[in-house]
Amino acid sequence: MYANIIDFHPLLTAPEPARQAPFAAEVENYLHHYPDTEFVDIYLHDLNAQIRGKRIAVSELFALEQGCYFPQSVYAMDLNGQVVEHSGLGQQAGEPDRLCLPVCGTLRPCAKDPQHSAQLLLTMQETDGAPCLLEPRVVLAQLLERLHRLGYYPVIAAELEFYLHAPQQRPGQQEALLSQNFAVDAPACHGALLEDIARHARLQALPLTGVVAEAAAGQYELNLRHGADVLASCDRLLALKRLVRQVAQQHRQHACFMAKPDAQTAGSGLHFHISLQDAQGRNRLSMQDDAPGDAMRQVLAGMLALMPASMALLAPNVNAFRRFRPEMHVPLRASWGYNNRTVALRLPCADRANQRIEYRLAGADANPYLAVAAILAGMLFGLEQNLPLPPSSCGNGYDDPQATPLPLGQPQALALFQRCAALRRLLGPAFCDLWHSCKSAELAQFEQLITDAERAWPL
Repeated sequence: MYANIIDFHPLLTAPEPARQAPFAAEVENYLHHYPDTEFVDIYLHDLNAQIRGKRIAVSELFALEQGCYFPQSVYAMDLNGQVVEHSGLGQQAGEPDRLCLPVCGTLRPCAKDPQHSAQLLLTMQETDGAPCLLEPRVVLAQLLERLHRLGYYPVIAAELEFYLHAPQQRPGQQEALLSQNFAVDAPACHGALLEDIARHARLQALPLTGVVAEAAAGQYELNLRHGADVLASCDRLLALKRLVRQVAQQHRQHACFMAKPDAQTAGSGLHFHISLQDAQGRNRLSMQDDAPGDAMRQVLAGMLALMPASMALLAPNVNAFRRFRPEMHVPLRASWGYNNRTVALRLPCADRANQRIEYRLAGADANPYLAVAAILAGMLFGLEQNLPLPPSSCGNGYDDPQATPLPLGQPQALALFQRCAALRRLLGPAFCDLWHSCKSAELAQFEQLITDAERAWPL
């Protein structure tokens, strides 16, 4: 987390009074409740939603109102934390710094030591004071602004799967665990851990509504309450992931959010339930005579049209594509259907006011800002283009011949992403170029590795 290239440099100039008040009040309120705080972890989320930042003394917290500097190259780091030089943001460019400011509402106690340690999310600016268009959070914010201008206000809820296992074991391979789908009583080794996750979620004001046991041993799903502040919902989801990792470590367990940590067991997904409201809070995705209304039909068609190219964001690495195999309960086609878990876009059972779409493609390792950005880009595209909606899938949607097959490997997905003019326009060309460059570099590095399976061949 504490990369050597990142230095904390508060600005010396005074901040604008209008900017000062909300954050200063948040700090004072926080320190009133946690007066023994000694340190604060300040950080950004990179392309892979990994934390990049450093720890500062609490005495420096008020100075953060004025901003601090981090290198823009944090958005060009691969999964190993190395800057991808081909991105153009590394040494060749001099690794320039950019001003970063606190995100109000994200000052929270740190699960590792809530009485003495806090954490705070930052957001980056360009040299002219505009939001940094390479930051995944900003990519999502831009799409939300476009939807708001059209009179649409998304509401989302997330379902995040993960594994708990002892460090010396593999996910899903714990013989002592007799975990079953929807089991209410957790195995003894996980009961106290899950209770601690819920307790720390309350301390951090994270809207965790439930924990569901999945089919594989040691696999669980976290359910978060739906919220109309989409950016804050993604902020909280990432805070929850960090919380789970820290609590698991305290219980001498490992929390694994890899999409496919074991070939023989279920992968871990990140599902989003999403609806659209108008300015009066009315659901624009309600059904009409048991059929999709105009807005529902348009957004379904748009998401399906951009879904193959969006796979580059929803499955952001080689391992993520290992989820997409037959008989693994993961959609393999750009499909939709009613009350059907074999399709990519599921319309769950709901009354008119609560009708929503469940987007079932992203893996647990996806960056939630970018996964939701892919969803909203598809919705915007459908609202703009008024595309025809393909027939719904009935029964087993994995084999629906009318639905477009999805790319099942990263090279194909990246190629589709690079050629998709709609995603480039909606996500921004600078971000799309950066994503393609960094992910292509990661893929090239992975393909240079020789696996143990290859070495075992009798050749």
